[in-house]
Amino acid sequence: MSNVMIQADGVQLPEFEYHNYNEMLEFLEKLNHQYPSLCHLYDIGTSVQGRRLLVLAIGIQPNQHLPGRPEFKYVANMHGNEAVGREMLLHLAKHLLSQYSINRDVTQLLNSTRIHMMPSMNPDGFEVAVQGHCTGTQGRYNANYKDLNRNFGDRYLKRKEPIQAETRAVMEWSRKIPFVLSANLHGGTVVASYPYDGVQLHLIHERTYSRSPDDDIFIHLSKVYANHHHIMHYGQPNCSDNPHQQFPHGIVNGAVFYPIFGGMQDYMYLNSNCMEITLELSCCKYPKSQQLPQFWRQNHRALIEYIKAVHGGIKGFVTDRRGKGIANAAIQVNRRGHIVRTHHSGDYWRILLPGKYSVTVSADGYPPITKSIVVPHQQSSQFSAM
Repeated sequence: MSNVMIQADGVQLPEFEYHNYNEMLEFLEKLNHQYPSLCHLYDIGTSVQGRRLLVLAIGIQPNQHLPGRPEFKYVANMHGNEAVGREMLLHLAKHLLSQYSINRDVTQLLNSTRIHMMPSMNPDGFEVAVQGHCTGTQGRYNANYKDLNRNFGDRYLKRKEPIQAETRAVMEWSRKIPFVLSANLHGGTVVASYPYDGVQLHLIHERTYSRSPDDDIFIHLSKVYANHHHIMHYGQPNCSDNPHQQFPHGIVNGAVFYPIFGGMQDYMYLNSNCMEITLELSCCKYPKSQQLPQFWRQNHRALIEYIKAVHGGIKGFVTDRRGKGIANAAIQVNRRGHIVRTHHSGDYWRILLPGKYSVTVSADGYPPITKSIVVPHQQSSQFSAM
């Protein structure tokens, strides 16, 4: 792998090229060695063919959850032939680590957030995908020829396929770590897609809007990414296979885009505290490596601004009279259907837009408490929820 350096928006980075599994492992291990106080390389399991599902956690004290600090994650390459997101995460990791103590925003972000990056959820698929293939399915599926983004639990359609090793690993990962915000990086067009993807079965062919209880927040989060992306916010990807496709403001409800069952973003929202959107980063699923610098210029600011969004809304601790944290307490806002729960130390996070809210906290053995709060338009710090 070449060590030639090039310039990309003022940031020195390794030459842009695709990394196969062994090269990706070497890249991540090198970062882990160079920045031992800021990153922690781990895996959440292995793929069907035994490749490690690698994750790089970045932040101060990166190997543990710090009570009160939010957890964020990016997952890429779920479909093995959708390769741009995989490389964007490798370069994002390098950028954040190399800019710590140099760039004020990056320093504050890493001081206040733990960021988990999984460059490849489907390393087996990537190994058989072909660079330059913009369409098709070679490498899309895992080694058992299963689509991982149809393999999670679903409200409307019972899963017929067995849970795959990669899917199970991500599900267990999301139960262990109290993720607040996430994005799943794909390719095939350029748009930010948000829940719900799923619809009732009789509506599957109607492209019906599938609204979640936090539809307003998901629209905002999607716009955070689209508005900081160089071209996504225009809403006209101009993909050669669908040149007339349009997405107002560069965002779309998942079910309006195309309904799916067993998708990861719906699963995360319905089964954890984590709000997740899907980012389609390129018309061509596996473009030539010469285009990677262009994709980095388009995405690198949006990738960072989206992480910052984890700090919007409210956060805190639920404790008993002795100050001991209460785990699994329910936090409900304005009777919205989506309830978040406290982690082991009683800490919680709830992404909200500016406005006035009624927040009810309840836990087994304790009377519920309701308080009115106002989330201001200008929070005291972009790196600290209210």
